[in-house]
Amino acid sequence: MKSTNLLSITALIISVLILWGLKEIIILFFASIIIAMALCTITGKIRDFLKTPRWLSLVMTIISILLISSISIVIIIPQFTSEFQELINQIPSAASKLWELLINGFLNFTDIVYRDNIPILDDKTTLTNKISMIPDGATLASGVTDSITKLISLVSNVGIGILQLLFIISVGLMISLQPNSYREVAILLVPSFYRRRARTILLKCGNALSSWMVGVLLSSIFVAILATIGLYLLGIKLVIANALIAGVLNIIPNVGPTISTIFPLSVALLDTPWKSLAVLGLYIVIQNIESYVITPSIMHKQVKLLPGLTITAQFIFTILFGPLGLLLAIPMAVVIQVFVKEIIIHDLLEKNYFSTKI
Repeated sequence: MKSTNLLSITALIISVLILWGLKEIIILFFASIIIAMALCTITGKIRDFLKTPRWLSLVMTIISILLISSISIVIIIPQFTSEFQELINQIPSAASKLWELLINGFLNFTDIVYRDNIPILDDKTTLTNKISMIPDGATLASGVTDSITKLISLVSNVGIGILQLLFIISVGLMISLQPNSYREVAILLVPSFYRRRARTILLKCGNALSSWMVGVLLSSIFVAILATIGLYLLGIKLVIANALIAGVLNIIPNVGPTISTIFPLSVALLDTPWKSLAVLGLYIVIQNIESYVITPSIMHKQVKLLPGLTITAQFIFTILFGPLGLLLAIPMAVVIQVFVKEIIIHDLLEKNYFSTKI
């Protein structure tokens, strides 16, 4: 093996190890890019609509976000916090009641099937003693409570969380102030013959992220509205908390909608058991409307991701980066898909771009 090849391989390995060591900073920086893209997208919309300079449009964007955030903190957040706390407190009781319903259903089933065949099953007390080794509702509720407590303590490291949030917002604001300058710095890392092409690819990545963010925002708003209407008509308590949870978790495909169903199901189960089935049916209908009506209507320009690739990206990025990786899995997959399509497929495999330039 030539010495130059050996040095190249060594440099590549060292680079990979360095990037792996900095993976937490990289995921935070990518989150900052998402924030910057969101600000730039809104700024662009305002600039095109009002025909104002970019700096003025950016100021209007930041002021609007701060105003909306302030209104949410004053009006919506206190109500949501109160209802969310009540939701958390009701989950163990709902788990206990679900366990009780399952046991009673099992006892009734054995009464019907084995009434005349197995005498020992005629006495429900005897059968209950037989299954006494199975954890009862109180044990299950206690286990659920402990799990929730551990989960909350795991993700609520306030000090680190605040520092990470400040880092993401600060870097995102700095990038949004001079997006072209930061893009040109990144392009300088690319060989000179490929810089024009790299600039085009980065623009395509930005457009893909912008369309994804707009689509997800509108989709989440529609899901929250549909959940609010449906839960209100069913007479389910804590409508605001459940609707906001459904809208926010809609950002995370596959996993988010499933988790958001747990909370209204718990409330409905404590109220009237049949309502839990109605809530489950409601959320299935909402997700089908979101998947087959809302999303195709507002995301027709978005980079299309196959469901299998979506789940794979969520699994891989969650393992690599933790909860933040799960949240950012789809935008990262969007960017990676653009890179693969433009660089590997278009430039390398189809046009053999690099061999003609080197």
